[in-house]
Amino acid sequence: MKSDKKIAVIDFGGQYAHLIASRIRRLGAYTEILSNEEPLSLYESYAGIILSGGPSSVYESGAPLLPSGFFEISVPILGICYGHQLMMKTLGGEVVSANTKEYGPAILEIQNSNSPLSKSLSLKTKVWMSHGDEVVRLPNDFQVVAQSDHCRYAFVSHPSKKLFGIQFHPEVTHSDEGEILLRNFVELCGASSSWSISQFLEEQIQTLQKKVPEGKNVFLLVSGGVDSSVAYLLLAKALGKDRVKGLLVDTGFMRKNEVKDLMDNLHHVGFDLTIWDESEVFYKHLQNEFEPEKKRRIVGDLFLEAQGKATTSLGLDAEHWLLGQGTIYPDTIESGGTKHSHKIKTHHNRVPQIEALIREGKIVEPIADLYKDEVRDLGRKLGLPERWIERHPFPGPGLVVRMIASPKTNPPKIDFNLWKEKLPKAEIQILPILSVGVQGDQRSYAHCAVLSDFTSDWKELDELSVEITNTRKEINRVVLAPGITHFEKEFFYTKLTLDKTHADILREADAIVNQILYDESIHNEIWQMPVVLVPVGLRENSYGVVLRPVESTEAMTANFYQMDRTILARITKELLELPQISLVMYDLTHKPPGTIEWE
Repeated sequence: MKSDKKIAVIDFGGQYAHLIASRIRRLGAYTEILSNEEPLSLYESYAGIILSGGPSSVYESGAPLLPSGFFEISVPILGICYGHQLMMKTLGGEVVSANTKEYGPAILEIQNSNSPLSKSLSLKTKVWMSHGDEVVRLPNDFQVVAQSDHCRYAFVSHPSKKLFGIQFHPEVTHSDEGEILLRNFVELCGASSSWSISQFLEEQIQTLQKKVPEGKNVFLLVSGGVDSSVAYLLLAKALGKDRVKGLLVDTGFMRKNEVKDLMDNLHHVGFDLTIWDESEVFYKHLQNEFEPEKKRRIVGDLFLEAQGKATTSLGLDAEHWLLGQGTIYPDTIESGGTKHSHKIKTHHNRVPQIEALIREGKIVEPIADLYKDEVRDLGRKLGLPERWIERHPFPGPGLVVRMIASPKTNPPKIDFNLWKEKLPKAEIQILPILSVGVQGDQRSYAHCAVLSDFTSDWKELDELSVEITNTRKEINRVVLAPGITHFEKEFFYTKLTLDKTHADILREADAIVNQILYDESIHNEIWQMPVVLVPVGLRENSYGVVLRPVESTEAMTANFYQMDRTILARITKELLELPQISLVMYDLTHKPPGTIEWE
């Protein structure tokens, strides 16, 4: 495809760089990811360029820049977040650390509806912010298109040069009219109708046939989720079923009855699947671990060891077999897989040994360029049953990342009186453990605030959650304790280990929750619902369960799901009937600042 019909996305390491590309593709324009250090002649050959967000501050030494003369090239350029700030600073404006950091929803007010990018936007529209810096002075000849409460230069343009800068993220689904703005940009570039999933399927089949020549076969690591299932079907379509084998490693951290259910379901689609039980090995290596990154590395290493044992046992030699994985885009981005990205968490399929095998050309990842929503579209085209396509995503490491074995910590001393004055019935405590979050494209490891059940108004709870995480960097999550209007005493900490006993407790809790989601017919309203076991309860020798239902399409951002309170009450009641559970909590955190999983 000629590059003058493509749009380039320059990756500054934002979590959103590849998401922008995915969104533009969905609008029918082909996109490619480029670094910020290409020759100007390459940039000039594209129909348009988008500069992504990123974790750096433009005023710091070592922050990624663009080649001299970049903003003189004659194609439309859209800067998003860091890209916006870099454009402003490079052209003579000023960027500083903001007094009010913004993570979450904001209202954008359009002042100039004649800009080619503000065409068809509502005069007031909800957008998604995730930034700690802001532009305080514009370069010459730039004009304001729109502003938000905390951001005077949220949307600016230089009309004659077709330069546009926006502080918010139009590429995430939480920006209500972000798609309209991006479609306006695609039209301005004259680059419509050059991308579709059908086209990807045709091209990928040809690519796989070249990458896996006759005489070589693929041994695919299967988790049972939609990603590895679609990867299997795509490989089988490209190479023929007899050249693809699936391996499911039972880690001991699968859901209740998961292995049996997977066997039954996958056989219907014609999978050639081998089950390899490594649960004792996983329990042995993980039982005393608690640090999230280390847990993920151990899981990745043990997966590879299990795969090695299985290939030897099945007589699959490296000469004739390549390793296949159902890796998708967020796995590589969040693992720090692009030049400027900040590691948020290592995915088990991005541990060092896997990276080495990728460099050696020994790994096949047929859907590594796709996001979850695109994978589902591809699954439909490949004939995967709808009930399988709509399964909630489940992490490769399984329940390992849903068992928080964090040691007891001393919660920070925070004065919550400001909020209690506004909301006199609210009580706020802090859990004595840490969880992973993402703030401003960077990984955070911080505490969680617990709210008493002072209101049934989700909007009130949402606003308080956003306010706490925006103003207190020590807090990256806020949860509700349903049914508890008053905290009588401090939380009890009970050590939790990654062994079969504790995995069984979580399996039971997880099964209860999932059954109720189906009973109440809300399973398809929720994109994913981690059920997390934490070493904190309301009595000695007991644990807590965190419910984390989210709405999302692509996992890069997420809203917490506002569950019907009668359904939440039913889930809470049934969980508290488990003898080891004394506390149920409901996660009110968006992503960012909290990741979807707690680790």
